[in-house]
Order: sequence, then structure tokens, then C-alpha cells
Amino acid sequence: MARSRSDVLETAILGLLNESPLHGYELRKRLNLMLGSFRAFSYGSLYPALKAMVAHGHIVGTESPTTPPHALSGKRARIVYQLTAEGKERLQTVLATSGPSAWEDESFDVRFAFFAQTDAETRLRILEGRRSRLTERLESVKESAARTRERLDEYTLELQRHGLEQVEREVRWLDGLITTERDRRRTRPSSGPENRHGQDNH
Repeated sequence: MARSRSDVLETAILGLLNESPLHGYELRKRLNLMLGSFRAFSYGSLYPALKAMVAHGHIVGTESPTTPPHALSGKRARIVYQLTAEGKERLQTVLATSGPSAWEDESFDVRFAFFAQTDAETRLRILEGRRSRLTERLESVKESAARTRERLDEYTLELQRHGLEQVEREVRWLDGLITTERDRRRTRPSSGPENRHGQDNH
């Protein structure tokens, strides 16, 4: 689990830096927007991750030459992080994967956030894999609910119903995305990354 979280964080950092170099503070803000809505994100894990990525040669940090004139005199210069050639290669390798690690709860949202940088075939495989996983989960929860219904109080039943509705809603959302991807592939056979792809919030 810890390794999965660090992989997700690394992917998020690589994807954001691929869009533009960022100060650590700005990177932290953007990661919070991306990760904070659905997962607890520890700021304490960001800087060790950046340090490890610098050590692996995936990113490089350089001191920003300018500091605002109103800044305190003792303020340290900000570090700006950017991708190296190796980092871009690493990101492309990650974005080309479409196996179970891309469908799971830990990483799906981050992978989806970078669909504009992902080729059409990979996007479709990830969406179909996610839908398949959620459909399996839905069936399992429904079977469990049917077996235990008479033993649960009204509040637990309500919580169970809420959980089922959430999964059903995501399956419908995925159905729409899959249809869109398939239609797009039929009308435009090229499968390169498409910057026009929607970045719908999950």
C-alpha cells in the first residue's frame, strides 16, 4: 500500500512537471487540488519524494534567481523543479501502462487527470478495466447485502445503499466515457495524445 501511494505521488509529480516547471510550493498546491479531494495527502511525503526523484535523475531542482523585494531578508530562494529527459521517459512508460495498477482506487484518479497525455488505446483499456473492477465490486456488495439485510439496522442499511449508489453512479460515468472514446476512435483513427480530451472531475 505504501509503495502504491508513493507510485501515485511520483506519477502526479511527473505529470504536473511535464506541463511546466514548478516551485515546490506551487507543486504542493496543485497536488492538493488533484489528490486532496479524494485521498489524504501528506505534505510531509512530498519533499522526500522530490528528493528521491532528483536522486533517480527524473527531475532537477534549481534555485530561483529572484525573490520578491518585500520578502524577508532571511528567506531562502525557492527551488524550481523540472523534468529531465529521463523523467519524461519515465512518465511516458507509466502513462503507457494500462494494467490493474492503473484501475485501482489508489491510482485511477491521477491516471485519469493525465488522460490528455495518454494515447487513445491506453485510455480505453484503463476505462474498461476500471468499469470491470467496479462491476465485480457491485455484484459482490449486492450479494453481501442480500445475505445480511435482515440482520442490519436502518442506519447500516442506509450506508450500504449509499455505497451502492456511489459505485453505480461511477459505472454510469465510465459507460459514458467509454462510449465517447469508442466514438472518437471510429471518427478519428489516429491514436496520439489529444490535448482536447476533457478533464472532467471525478
